[in-house]
Amino acid sequence: MASFIITCPNCKHQFEPGDSMRDEIEKELRTKVIDWQKKKDEEFRNKEALYQQQLQLKDEEINKRLASEKQKLQAELQVQLTKSIAADFENQMKLLQQNLADNEEKLKSARSKELEFLQKEQALKNREQELELSVQKQLQQEREKLTEDIRKIEEQRVSAKEHDFVMKVKELEKQLDDQKKLAEEMRRKSEQGSMQLQGEVQELLLEELLQTTFPFDKVSEVGKGVRGADCIQTVRNQFGVEAGKIIYESKRTKDFGGDWIEKLKTDMRNLGADVAVIVTQTLPKGMERFGEKDGVYICTFTEVKSVALLLRNAILKIYDAKKSQENKGDKMVLLYDYLIGNEFNEQWKAIREGFMSMKLSIQRERDAMEKLWKAREKQLEKVLLNAAHIRGSIEGIAGVDAVNLNLLDEQDNLLLD
Repeated sequence: MASFIITCPNCKHQFEPGDSMRDEIEKELRTKVIDWQKKKDEEFRNKEALYQQQLQLKDEEINKRLASEKQKLQAELQVQLTKSIAADFENQMKLLQQNLADNEEKLKSARSKELEFLQKEQALKNREQELELSVQKQLQQEREKLTEDIRKIEEQRVSAKEHDFVMKVKELEKQLDDQKKLAEEMRRKSEQGSMQLQGEVQELLLEELLQTTFPFDKVSEVGKGVRGADCIQTVRNQFGVEAGKIIYESKRTKDFGGDWIEKLKTDMRNLGADVAVIVTQTLPKGMERFGEKDGVYICTFTEVKSVALLLRNAILKIYDAKKSQENKGDKMVLLYDYLIGNEFNEQWKAIREGFMSMKLSIQRERDAMEKLWKAREKQLEKVLLNAAHIRGSIEGIAGVDAVNLNLLDEQDNLLLD
Protein backbone atom coordinates (compact mmCIF):
# COMPACT_ATOMS: atom_id res chain seq x y z
CA MET A 1 0.00 0.00 0.00
CA ALA A 2 1.42 3.48 -0.96
CA SER A 3 2.33 5.73 1.97
CA PHE A 4 0.19 8.78 2.59
CA ILE A 5 2.29 12.01 3.36
CA ILE A 6 0.77 15.03 5.10
CA THR A 7 2.46 18.46 4.66
CA CYS A 8 1.99 21.20 7.26
CA PRO A 9 0.76 24.38 5.61
CA ASN A 10 2.80 26.64 7.95
CA CYS A 11 6.18 25.02 8.35
CA LYS A 12 5.98 22.76 5.38
CA HIS A 13 6.94 19.80 7.50
CA GLN A 14 5.92 16.46 6.04
CA PHE A 15 4.99 13.40 8.06
CA GLU A 16 3.08 10.20 7.74
CA PRO A 17 -0.15 9.91 9.71
CA GLY A 18 -0.85 6.98 11.91
CA ASP A 19 -3.52 4.34 11.17
CA SER A 20 -6.09 5.86 13.43
CA MET A 21 -5.55 9.31 12.05
CA ARG A 22 -5.65 7.96 8.50
CA ASP A 23 -8.91 6.16 9.08
CA GLU A 24 -10.47 9.25 10.60
CA ILE A 25 -9.33 11.47 7.72
CA GLU A 26 -10.55 8.96 5.13
CA LYS A 27 -13.88 8.65 6.90
CA GLU A 28 -14.23 12.42 7.01
CA LEU A 29 -13.32 12.70 3.32
CA ARG A 30 -15.79 9.99 2.37
CA THR A 31 -18.55 11.76 4.32
CA LYS A 32 -17.77 15.04 2.59
CA VAL A 33 -17.67 13.38 -0.83
CA ILE A 34 -21.04 11.65 -0.22
CA ASP A 35 -22.66 14.89 0.99
CA TRP A 36 -21.25 16.78 -1.98
CA GLN A 37 -22.52 14.07 -4.36
CA LYS A 38 -26.03 14.16 -2.85
CA LYS A 39 -26.10 17.92 -3.10
CA LYS A 40 -25.05 17.85 -6.73
CA ASP A 41 -27.63 15.15 -7.51
CA GLU A 42 -30.38 17.21 -5.88
CA GLU A 43 -29.34 20.32 -7.79
CA PHE A 44 -29.24 18.34 -11.05
CA ARG A 45 -32.71 16.89 -10.46
CA ASN A 46 -34.13 20.33 -9.67
CA LYS A 47 -32.56 21.81 -12.79
CA GLU A 48 -33.78 18.87 -14.89
CA ALA A 49 -37.37 19.23 -13.58
CA LEU A 50 -37.29 22.98 -14.25
CA TYR A 51 -35.95 22.36 -17.74
CA GLN A 52 -38.64 19.77 -18.47
CA GLN A 53 -41.36 22.21 -17.37
CA GLN A 54 -39.92 24.90 -19.63
CA LEU A 55 -39.73 22.44 -22.56
CA GLN A 56 -43.34 21.35 -21.98
CA LEU A 57 -44.54 24.94 -21.94
CA LYS A 58 -42.62 25.71 -25.11
CA ASP A 59 -44.01 22.56 -26.81
CA GLU A 60 -47.56 23.52 -25.89
CA GLU A 61 -47.02 27.03 -27.19
CA ILE A 62 -45.49 25.72 -30.42
CA ASN A 63 -48.30 23.19 -30.86
CA LYS A 64 -50.93 25.91 -30.40
CA ARG A 65 -49.19 28.09 -32.97
CA LEU A 66 -48.87 25.15 -35.39
CA ALA A 67 -52.54 24.23 -34.92
CA SER A 68 -53.59 27.82 -35.52
CA GLU A 69 -51.41 28.12 -38.62
CA LYS A 70 -52.61 24.75 -39.91
CA GLN A 71 -56.27 25.75 -39.50
CA LYS A 72 -55.66 29.02 -41.34
CA LEU A 73 -53.79 27.20 -44.12
CA GLN A 74 -56.48 24.53 -44.42
CA ALA A 75 -59.19 27.19 -44.57
CA GLU A 76 -57.35 29.09 -47.31
CA LEU A 77 -56.64 25.85 -49.22
CA GLN A 78 -60.24 24.72 -48.80
CA VAL A 79 -61.50 27.93 -50.36
CA GLN A 80 -58.99 27.78 -53.21
CA LEU A 81 -59.57 24.04 -53.85
CA THR A 82 -63.34 24.47 -53.76
CA LYS A 83 -63.13 27.14 -56.42
CA SER A 84 -60.72 25.12 -58.53
CA ILE A 85 -62.70 21.88 -58.18
CA ALA A 86 -65.98 23.66 -58.96
CA ALA A 87 -64.50 25.12 -62.13
CA ASP A 88 -62.98 21.80 -63.19
CA PHE A 89 -66.16 19.91 -62.34
CA GLU A 90 -68.23 22.41 -64.33
CA ASN A 91 -65.93 21.97 -67.32
CA GLN A 92 -66.11 18.19 -67.01
CA MET A 93 -69.91 18.32 -66.75
CA LYS A 94 -70.13 20.50 -69.85
CA LEU A 95 -67.86 18.10 -71.71
CA LEU A 96 -69.90 15.08 -70.57
CA GLN A 97 -73.19 16.79 -71.47
CA GLN A 98 -71.86 17.61 -74.90
CA ASN A 99 -70.74 14.00 -75.38
CA LEU A 100 -74.06 12.72 -74.14
CA ALA A 101 -75.94 15.02 -76.52
CA ASP A 102 -73.79 13.83 -79.42
CA ASN A 103 -74.28 10.15 -78.58
CA GLU A 104 -77.96 10.27 -77.65
CA GLU A 105 -79.24 9.35 -81.10
CA LYS A 106 -76.59 6.66 -81.48
CA LEU A 107 -77.55 5.24 -78.09
CA LYS A 108 -81.22 5.08 -79.04
CA SER A 109 -80.40 3.18 -82.22
CA ALA A 110 -77.98 0.91 -80.39
CA ARG A 111 -80.52 0.22 -77.65
CA SER A 112 -83.17 -0.73 -80.17
CA LYS A 113 -80.73 -3.05 -81.92
CA GLU A 114 -79.64 -4.44 -78.57
CA LEU A 115 -83.26 -5.06 -77.61
CA GLU A 116 -83.91 -6.82 -80.92
CA PHE A 117 -80.78 -8.93 -80.44
CA LEU A 118 -81.81 -9.84 -76.89
CA GLN A 119 -85.28 -10.77 -78.10
CA LYS A 120 -83.81 -13.04 -80.75
CA GLU A 121 -81.45 -14.53 -78.20
CA GLN A 122 -84.35 -15.10 -75.80
CA ALA A 123 -86.33 -16.73 -78.61
CA LEU A 124 -83.42 -19.09 -79.29
CA LYS A 125 -83.18 -19.89 -75.58
CA ASN A 126 -86.92 -20.57 -75.49
CA ARG A 127 -86.60 -22.94 -78.45
CA GLU A 128 -83.72 -24.71 -76.74
CA GLN A 129 -85.79 -25.03 -73.57
CA GLU A 130 -88.76 -26.36 -75.56
CA LEU A 131 -86.50 -28.87 -77.29
CA GLU A 132 -85.03 -29.94 -73.95
CA LEU A 133 -88.53 -30.22 -72.50
CA SER A 134 -89.59 -32.36 -75.47
CA VAL A 135 -86.59 -34.63 -74.98
CA GLN A 136 -87.34 -34.90 -71.25
CA LYS A 137 -90.95 -35.80 -72.06
CA GLN A 138 -89.83 -38.49 -74.48
CA LEU A 139 -87.42 -39.86 -71.87
CA GLN A 140 -90.22 -39.82 -69.30
CA GLN A 141 -92.49 -41.67 -71.72
CA GLU A 142 -89.80 -44.26 -72.35
CA ARG A 143 -89.29 -44.65 -68.60
CA GLU A 144 -93.04 -45.06 -68.10
CA LYS A 145 -93.18 -47.58 -70.94
CA LEU A 146 -90.27 -49.53 -69.44
CA THR A 147 -91.94 -49.39 -66.02
CA GLU A 148 -95.20 -50.62 -67.57
CA ASP A 149 -93.40 -53.51 -69.29
CA ILE A 150 -91.72 -54.49 -66.03
CA ARG A 151 -95.08 -54.25 -64.25
CA LYS A 152 -96.69 -56.49 -66.89
CA ILE A 153 -93.91 -59.05 -66.50
CA GLU A 154 -94.41 -59.01 -62.73
CA GLU A 155 -98.16 -59.35 -63.22
CA GLN A 156 -97.59 -62.33 -65.47
CA ARG A 157 -95.42 -63.91 -62.80
CA VAL A 158 -98.08 -63.29 -60.18
CA SER A 159 -100.83 -64.44 -62.51
CA ALA A 160 -98.94 -67.70 -63.06
CA LYS A 161 -99.19 -68.36 -59.34
CA GLU A 162 -102.80 -67.26 -59.17
CA HIS A 163 -103.87 -69.12 -62.30
CA ASP A 164 -104.84 -72.32 -60.55
CA PHE A 165 -106.88 -70.41 -57.98
CA VAL A 166 -108.63 -68.33 -60.68
CA MET A 167 -109.31 -71.45 -62.70
CA LYS A 168 -110.95 -73.09 -59.71
CA VAL A 169 -113.05 -69.97 -59.03
CA LYS A 170 -114.15 -69.80 -62.67
CA GLU A 171 -114.97 -73.48 -62.60
CA LEU A 172 -117.15 -72.97 -59.54
CA GLU A 173 -118.88 -69.97 -61.13
CA LYS A 174 -119.46 -71.90 -64.33
CA GLN A 175 -120.80 -74.83 -62.35
CA LEU A 176 -123.23 -72.60 -60.44
CA ASP A 177 -124.52 -70.96 -63.64
CA ASP A 178 -124.93 -74.25 -65.43
CA GLN A 179 -126.62 -75.83 -62.40
CA LYS A 180 -129.24 -73.09 -62.37
CA LYS A 181 -129.92 -73.37 -66.11
CA LEU A 182 -129.43 -77.05 -66.86
CA ALA A 183 -129.62 -79.16 -63.73
CA GLU A 184 -130.03 -82.41 -65.57
CA GLU A 185 -127.25 -81.62 -68.03
CA MET A 186 -124.83 -80.83 -65.18
CA ARG A 187 -125.65 -84.11 -63.44
CA ARG A 188 -124.71 -85.97 -66.59
CA LYS A 189 -121.51 -83.95 -67.00
CA SER A 190 -120.64 -84.56 -63.34
CA GLU A 191 -120.95 -88.29 -63.91
CA GLN A 192 -118.73 -88.16 -67.00
CA GLY A 193 -116.12 -85.99 -65.25
CA SER A 194 -115.14 -82.37 -65.23
CA MET A 195 -112.62 -82.49 -68.10
CA GLN A 196 -114.96 -80.87 -70.64
CA LEU A 197 -116.02 -78.23 -68.08
CA GLN A 198 -112.42 -77.37 -67.36
CA GLY A 199 -111.76 -77.04 -71.06
CA GLU A 200 -114.70 -74.65 -71.48
CA VAL A 201 -113.53 -72.54 -68.52
CA GLN A 202 -110.04 -72.25 -70.02
CA GLU A 203 -111.59 -71.23 -73.38
CA LEU A 204 -113.57 -68.47 -71.67
CA LEU A 205 -110.51 -67.25 -69.77
CA LEU A 206 -108.43 -67.29 -72.97
CA GLU A 207 -110.97 -65.17 -74.83
CA GLU A 208 -111.26 -62.75 -71.92
CA LEU A 209 -107.45 -62.49 -71.64
CA LEU A 210 -106.99 -61.78 -75.37
CA GLN A 211 -109.81 -59.23 -75.46
CA THR A 212 -108.44 -57.40 -72.39
CA THR A 213 -104.81 -57.43 -73.55
CA PHE A 214 -105.57 -56.39 -77.14
CA PRO A 215 -108.70 -54.21 -77.02
CA PHE A 216 -108.33 -53.02 -80.64
CA ASP A 217 -108.20 -56.56 -82.07
CA LYS A 218 -111.25 -58.65 -82.83
CA VAL A 219 -111.47 -61.85 -80.78
CA SER A 220 -114.10 -64.25 -82.16
CA GLU A 221 -115.44 -67.33 -80.41
CA VAL A 222 -116.08 -70.44 -82.48
CA GLY A 223 -119.34 -72.02 -81.43
CA LYS A 224 -119.71 -75.54 -80.13
CA GLY A 225 -120.12 -78.16 -82.83
CA VAL A 226 -118.52 -75.93 -85.46
CA ARG A 227 -115.42 -77.36 -87.13
CA GLY A 228 -112.33 -75.22 -86.54
CA ALA A 229 -110.28 -73.66 -83.75
CA ASP A 230 -111.73 -72.54 -80.42
CA CYS A 231 -110.79 -68.85 -80.81
CA ILE A 232 -109.73 -66.51 -83.67
CA GLN A 233 -107.83 -63.25 -83.06
CA THR A 234 -107.97 -60.75 -85.95
CA VAL A 235 -104.91 -58.47 -85.58
CA ARG A 236 -105.43 -54.79 -86.42
CA ASN A 237 -102.86 -51.96 -86.63
CA GLN A 238 -103.18 -48.46 -85.15
CA PHE A 239 -105.41 -47.42 -88.05
CA GLY A 240 -107.84 -50.29 -87.56
CA VAL A 241 -106.67 -52.12 -90.72
CA GLU A 242 -106.64 -55.92 -90.58
CA ALA A 243 -103.04 -57.20 -90.67
CA GLY A 244 -103.47 -60.94 -90.05
CA LYS A 245 -105.12 -63.69 -87.99
CA ILE A 246 -104.08 -65.95 -85.12
CA ILE A 247 -106.11 -69.06 -84.23
CA TYR A 248 -106.03 -70.68 -80.78
CA GLU A 249 -106.91 -74.22 -79.73
CA SER A 250 -107.46 -74.65 -75.96
CA LYS A 251 -106.76 -78.06 -74.41
CA ARG A 252 -106.86 -79.15 -70.77
CA THR A 253 -106.15 -82.87 -70.63
CA LYS A 254 -103.62 -85.06 -68.91
CA ASP A 255 -102.05 -86.22 -72.21
CA PHE A 256 -101.04 -84.30 -75.33
CA GLY A 257 -103.03 -85.55 -78.36
CA GLY A 258 -101.02 -86.77 -81.34
CA ASP A 259 -103.48 -85.41 -83.94
CA TRP A 260 -103.89 -81.92 -82.46
CA ILE A 261 -101.14 -80.30 -84.54
CA GLU A 262 -102.30 -81.64 -87.93
CA LYS A 263 -105.94 -80.78 -87.14
CA LEU A 264 -105.04 -77.19 -86.17
CA LYS A 265 -102.86 -76.77 -89.31
CA THR A 266 -105.85 -77.82 -91.42
CA ASP A 267 -108.05 -75.30 -89.60
CA MET A 268 -105.39 -72.59 -90.15
CA ARG A 269 -105.45 -73.20 -93.91
CA ASN A 270 -109.25 -73.28 -94.05
CA LEU A 271 -109.62 -70.04 -92.06
CA GLY A 272 -106.75 -68.24 -93.85
CA ALA A 273 -104.89 -67.61 -90.58
CA ASP A 274 -101.22 -66.66 -90.38
CA VAL A 275 -100.29 -68.37 -87.08
CA ALA A 276 -101.74 -71.24 -85.03
CA VAL A 277 -101.32 -71.65 -81.26
CA ILE A 278 -102.21 -74.59 -78.99
CA VAL A 279 -102.81 -73.60 -75.34
CA THR A 280 -102.50 -76.80 -73.34
CA GLN A 281 -102.03 -77.88 -69.76
CA THR A 282 -99.73 -80.74 -70.79
CA LEU A 283 -96.87 -80.12 -73.21
CA PRO A 284 -95.72 -82.77 -75.70
CA LYS A 285 -92.79 -85.02 -74.86
CA GLY A 286 -89.41 -83.34 -75.16
CA MET A 287 -90.84 -79.82 -74.62
CA GLU A 288 -90.54 -78.22 -71.19
CA ARG A 289 -91.79 -74.74 -72.06
CA PHE A 290 -93.18 -72.63 -74.90
CA GLY A 291 -91.94 -73.60 -78.35
CA GLU A 292 -92.79 -74.43 -81.98
CA LYS A 293 -93.47 -77.85 -83.42
CA ASP A 294 -94.34 -78.68 -87.04
CA GLY A 295 -95.32 -75.06 -87.76
CA VAL A 296 -97.63 -74.71 -84.71
CA TYR A 297 -96.76 -72.80 -81.52
CA ILE A 298 -97.44 -74.65 -78.26
CA CYS A 299 -97.58 -73.00 -74.80
CA THR A 300 -99.29 -73.14 -71.42
CA PHE A 301 -101.98 -70.76 -70.24
CA THR A 302 -99.49 -68.77 -68.14
CA GLU A 303 -97.35 -68.20 -71.26
CA VAL A 304 -100.11 -67.40 -73.75
CA LYS A 305 -100.15 -63.65 -73.04
CA SER A 306 -96.44 -63.21 -73.84
CA VAL A 307 -96.68 -65.56 -76.85
CA ALA A 308 -99.67 -63.68 -78.25
CA LEU A 309 -97.83 -60.35 -77.83
CA LEU A 310 -94.75 -61.63 -79.70
CA LEU A 311 -96.76 -63.19 -82.54
CA ARG A 312 -98.96 -60.10 -82.91
CA ASN A 313 -95.93 -57.79 -83.16
CA ALA A 314 -94.39 -60.10 -85.77
CA ILE A 315 -97.58 -60.02 -87.87
CA LEU A 316 -97.73 -56.21 -87.71
CA LYS A 317 -94.07 -55.87 -88.76
CA ILE A 318 -94.58 -58.27 -91.67
CA TYR A 319 -97.67 -56.32 -92.75
CA ASP A 320 -95.79 -53.00 -92.58
CA ALA A 321 -92.91 -54.49 -94.56
CA LYS A 322 -95.27 -55.69 -97.28
CA LYS A 323 -96.96 -52.31 -97.44
CA SER A 324 -93.65 -50.47 -97.69
CA GLN A 325 -92.71 -52.59 -100.72
CA GLU A 326 -95.85 -51.59 -102.61
CA ASN A 327 -95.14 -49.02 -105.32
CA LYS A 328 -91.58 -48.70 -103.96
CA GLY A 329 -90.12 -48.08 -107.43
CA ASP A 330 -92.61 -45.28 -108.23
CA LYS A 331 -91.97 -43.59 -104.87
CA MET A 332 -88.19 -43.66 -105.36
CA VAL A 333 -88.54 -42.10 -108.82
CA LEU A 334 -90.81 -39.36 -107.48
CA LEU A 335 -88.45 -38.65 -104.56
CA TYR A 336 -85.41 -38.52 -106.87
CA ASP A 337 -87.19 -36.17 -109.30
CA TYR A 338 -88.17 -33.87 -106.43
CA LEU A 339 -84.64 -33.76 -104.96
CA ILE A 340 -83.03 -32.83 -108.30
CA GLY A 341 -85.89 -30.57 -109.35
CA ASN A 342 -85.96 -26.77 -109.39
CA GLU A 343 -88.61 -26.51 -106.63
CA PHE A 344 -86.45 -28.24 -104.03
CA ASN A 345 -83.35 -26.32 -105.20
CA GLU A 346 -85.06 -22.93 -104.89
CA GLN A 347 -86.60 -23.73 -101.50
CA TRP A 348 -83.27 -24.88 -100.11
CA LYS A 349 -81.56 -21.78 -101.56
CA ALA A 350 -84.13 -19.55 -99.84
CA ILE A 351 -83.55 -21.33 -96.52
CA ARG A 352 -79.78 -20.90 -96.88
CA GLU A 353 -80.08 -17.20 -97.80
CA GLY A 354 -82.32 -16.53 -94.82
CA PHE A 355 -79.89 -18.31 -92.52
CA MET A 356 -76.86 -16.36 -93.83
CA SER A 357 -78.75 -13.05 -93.63
CA MET A 358 -79.73 -13.69 -90.02
CA LYS A 359 -76.18 -14.73 -89.13
CA LEU A 360 -74.64 -11.58 -90.71
CA SER A 361 -77.23 -9.34 -89.03
CA ILE A 362 -76.46 -10.80 -85.61
CA GLN A 363 -72.71 -10.38 -86.22
CA ARG A 364 -73.15 -6.72 -87.25
CA GLU A 365 -75.24 -5.98 -84.17
CA ARG A 366 -72.66 -7.67 -81.96
CA ASP A 367 -69.80 -5.64 -83.53
CA ALA A 368 -71.74 -2.36 -83.11
CA MET A 369 -72.51 -3.07 -79.46
CA GLU A 370 -68.88 -3.97 -78.72
CA LYS A 371 -67.71 -0.75 -80.43
CA LEU A 372 -70.17 1.31 -78.37
CA TRP A 373 -69.10 -0.40 -75.13
CA LYS A 374 -65.43 0.28 -75.93
CA ALA A 375 -66.17 4.00 -76.51
CA ARG A 376 -68.05 4.26 -73.19
CA GLU A 377 -65.22 2.48 -71.42
CA LYS A 378 -62.63 4.95 -72.82
CA GLN A 379 -64.76 7.94 -71.72
CA LEU A 380 -65.13 6.48 -68.23
CA GLU A 381 -61.38 5.86 -67.99
CA LYS A 382 -60.73 9.48 -69.02
CA VAL A 383 -63.02 10.83 -66.29
CA LEU A 384 -61.49 8.55 -63.63
CA LEU A 385 -57.94 9.49 -64.70
CA ASN A 386 -58.63 13.24 -64.43
CA ALA A 387 -60.31 12.76 -61.04
CA ALA A 388 -57.28 10.78 -59.84
CA HIS A 389 -54.94 13.61 -60.94
CA ILE A 390 -57.00 16.19 -59.03
CA ARG A 391 -57.12 13.98 -55.95
CA GLY A 392 -53.36 13.46 -56.02
CA SER A 393 -52.71 17.19 -56.26
CA ILE A 394 -55.02 17.97 -53.33
CA GLU A 395 -53.60 15.21 -51.13
CA GLY A 396 -50.08 16.46 -51.85
CA ILE A 397 -51.06 19.93 -50.63
CA ALA A 398 -53.54 19.35 -47.80
CA GLY A 399 -52.89 15.78 -46.69
CA VAL A 400 -54.66 12.46 -47.25
CA ASP A 401 -57.81 13.15 -45.20
CA ALA A 402 -58.35 16.77 -46.25
CA VAL A 403 -61.13 16.30 -48.86
CA ASN A 404 -62.93 13.12 -50.04
CA LEU A 405 -62.84 13.21 -53.86
CA ASN A 406 -63.54 9.51 -54.53
CA LEU A 407 -66.03 9.06 -57.41
CA LEU A 408 -66.46 5.38 -56.50
CA ASP A 409 -66.71 3.68 -53.14
CA GLU A 410 -64.83 0.49 -52.26
CA GLN A 411 -67.64 -1.82 -53.46
CA ASP A 412 -67.76 -0.07 -56.87
CA ASN A 413 -63.98 -0.40 -57.19
CA LEU A 414 -64.24 -4.12 -56.49
CA LEU A 415 -66.97 -4.49 -59.12
CA LEU A 416 -64.87 -2.61 -61.70
CA ASP A 417 -61.83 -4.75 -60.92
